[in-house]
Amino acid sequence: MLKDQARSIMGRDPRDVDGLWRSLYKSQAMRNSGGAEMRILSAINMAQLDILGQAAGLPLYRLLGGKTRQSVRVYNTTTDYWAINDMKMGPDTMKIVRFLLDRGITGIKIYPFRAADNYLTNQALENGLKWIREIRDGVGSQIDIAVDCWADFDFTSATRVAKAIEPYNILYLEDAMLMQNPDAYARLAVETSVPICMSETLATRYEFRDFFEKKACDVVMFDVSWCGGPSEARKIAEMAETYFLPISPHTCGGPLLYFCAAHICTAAPNFLIMESNYWKWAHQFPYFINNVPAPERGQVKPPELPGIGAEIKTEIFRNGDAIVERIA
Repeated sequence: MLKDQARSIMGRDPRDVDGLWRSLYKSQAMRNSGGAEMRILSAINMAQLDILGQAAGLPLYRLLGGKTRQSVRVYNTTTDYWAINDMKMGPDTMKIVRFLLDRGITGIKIYPFRAADNYLTNQALENGLKWIREIRDGVGSQIDIAVDCWADFDFTSATRVAKAIEPYNILYLEDAMLMQNPDAYARLAVETSVPICMSETLATRYEFRDFFEKKACDVVMFDVSWCGGPSEARKIAEMAETYFLPISPHTCGGPLLYFCAAHICTAAPNFLIMESNYWKWAHQFPYFINNVPAPERGQVKPPELPGIGAEIKTEIFRNGDAIVERIA
């Protein structure tokens, strides 16, 4: 697939962003594309906009419409598999919350509920609520709480979770079920006062459209490296804005995703909050990138350099961490 994509774009002007995107997308859609094909398209689109920004001498957010804010508010996704030292959720949740608040980060995403074969037991529900109550009892409303279920539940259990967390003023409930049924999400949105966040697993404005039209979400999440690239993410954000829906991009992937999302959030008028992760921006991303935007008082800013603006460390190409392969 990668070689087919390479052959189809060789000799074309990379500045023709929308035309090239449409050509690549059509060739994929005619074969029921997704997964790797969509990520390739997203990466090509990232590269095109980086080239266009460097040619114009402008940072990416300028190509996406310019600033609507000076900095981007972030929350911290907190999981055991992206944790170091004492940053694991569980026995000392409040230590993590205070660690974030000390750095001005006033939002946290947690995964408190666990399913048993799509079903939420009473004990699992109570265990999850204990985490939320501990945070609220410890710091009140100083920190916003987002709850991610990672699509573990069927409709019945998703509704139980949504109802149970209503008293705690939750920022949003993300991925309560798989995202393949907007009608089920529309039912869930009617059943609860908790804002429903749709998922980074959807790609392109075409997949997001049904959720908007059916009133199936309250917050729009996308992943720039999965949804079709920065130009498509901007179009999704613009479509969401016509429904007065805010965006909250997913960024727990690679560093270029994090950079691009910061540019989009700087430009998009309908921005709510952006994902970040302490382990990634403090430890993983700096291994590859010199100028990773670290939160200051809970806010990040994209670089003012042309294009995406990521200063990739040249040593990763010499030590074998990055491999360059000529495919065309």
